[in-house]
Amino acid sequence: MDSSSEDAATQAGEAPTDAGAATVTSSAAGPVDERVAIAPTSLSPSRASDFMQCPLLYRFRVIDRLPEKPSEAATRGTLVHAVLERLFDAPAAERTAPQARALVPGQWDRLRESRPEVTELFTDDPDGERLARWLGEAEQLVERWFTLEDPSRLEPAERELFVEAELESGLRLRGIIDRVDVAPTGEVRIVDYKTGKAPRPEYAEGALFQMKFYALVVWRLKRVVPRRLQLVYLGSGDVLTYDPVPADLERVERKLLALWEAIKRATESGEWRPRPTKLCGWCDHQAHCPEFGGTPPPYPLPVRAAESDAGPQGRMGPD
Repeated sequence: MDSSSEDAATQAGEAPTDAGAATVTSSAAGPVDERVAIAPTSLSPSRASDFMQCPLLYRFRVIDRLPEKPSEAATRGTLVHAVLERLFDAPAAERTAPQARALVPGQWDRLRESRPEVTELFTDDPDGERLARWLGEAEQLVERWFTLEDPSRLEPAERELFVEAELESGLRLRGIIDRVDVAPTGEVRIVDYKTGKAPRPEYAEGALFQMKFYALVVWRLKRVVPRRLQLVYLGSGDVLTYDPVPADLERVERKLLALWEAIKRATESGEWRPRPTKLCGWCDHQAHCPEFGGTPPPYPLPVRAAESDAGPQGRMGPD
């Protein structure tokens, strides 16, 4: 699933709403909406990736819960996901490209109703030309899917499946899987749609991190290792597959446990270090980031002195 969809569904559940909560009412850049800051108690693929990319970004999103503006690309991904999910409501014979394209306007209306903030994307488009072009791009992505998979021959066992598992360590993993296919023989395939382009081969492992995360959760929940992980890239028309084995998922589990320990240390100490990368140019929080001359909001959670053996933050690779 594109991170925008997962964020909307899971960020509110990243932490409990009881102990360790504090109310945030203002920031160094000006007042913000009142919200409750809570120590994290679970991990999703998006939030794990945030911390590995930049610990300070993780803090802004999970603890401070700073608002972020919707983007055209992320919102288009959410729209396309909704269309591909709804198409399976129709009988197999009616799952055609024209039928899928016809779903786009209605799903856009539903998205605007559920997330009114996305209407801000086109407030400066009085003639609707940019919106029409944007919707056309979404239709093209939907249509390309039919060159990669045949939905008339698929009967997903689950769509937009929320999964959650607690490891023996007590760490709770959670996320939303776009599609789960189960063969008559019982073999499980996890499928995720991406509206961007497939990564270059040297970055394939990073792209598979999310899928291995989901596979680990399914394994711990069902005691079944998924037979195949499949990433469908609608932006470039590529399909990336990987067949995991228990050793793969055990490595992912160890990495997530190490990652979680680093998150806990940062939460308790209040030390969230920025990690400048080329991705900083797309970050909504430059006004709060020291790397851009900004000041983070006052840390809203209790802190204690950092332990002497605390390691570097956010240095774990994707897998």
